[in-house]
Amino acid sequence: MARFFVSKEELEQDFIVLTGQQAEHAKVLRLKNGEEVYLCDGEGQQCRCTVSDVSPGQISLVVRDRQCADTEAKVRVSVYMAFPKADKLEHVIQKATELGAYEIVAFPSGRCISKPDEKSLKKKLERWQKIAASAAEQSGRGIVPKVITVDSYQAALDRAAQADLPILFYENERAVTLRMAVEEKGFETVSLMTGPEGGLEPREVEQAKLAGLRICTLGSRILRCETAPLCALSAVMYATGEF
Repeated sequence: MARFFVSKEELEQDFIVLTGQQAEHAKVLRLKNGEEVYLCDGEGQQCRCTVSDVSPGQISLVVRDRQCADTEAKVRVSVYMAFPKADKLEHVIQKATELGAYEIVAFPSGRCISKPDEKSLKKKLERWQKIAASAAEQSGRGIVPKVITVDSYQAALDRAAQADLPILFYENERAVTLRMAVEEKGFETVSLMTGPEGGLEPREVEQAKLAGLRICTLGSRILRCETAPLCALSAVMYATGEF
């Protein structure tokens, strides 16, 4: 069933009109009178609607019932990724949204080649959030994950450490696996932190330990910076019963 995101205020109405890009999307889907769609507020609430009128530039909908979205993971997983080169972060945002991430946080680290300034970050954030919204619609999410940036590595550590299970992945770790970490019971929030091309510096790993993060390995093979967060997220979703 098609899904569209609207504002919280719109979702409270009994009769809703889609215009602009959403109307264009509905046109591409060839929606007709009598067909059902879901509208979501991006924060977990949704309603089932029936198309009542299709006109040039707008689609009219009648709300049938309201409910909490049932497509969200029980465990909230935050993906922390050091700024990568090119458009790799866009790929991670799209796929992490599909896989069920609660939020995606980008941060700078010592070996980051890409270090966007405040002006370019503003434009990038708008684009990144649109990518998350589009992926959320396509995958049937009840929320749109927030895409966030922090201005320092320490700020990222402090924020990630607030999760019940905060993890940093390091290619030189050998003893502690992700499986060991997720076998622990009683966590509702997880932070998964990965480095940039070239990995994290040893001093940054020690910094993470001091901040309270668990240092884990993702196996004996070296994963690309855009592969590691998606691998870790998939593993956590599997371990917590989402797959």
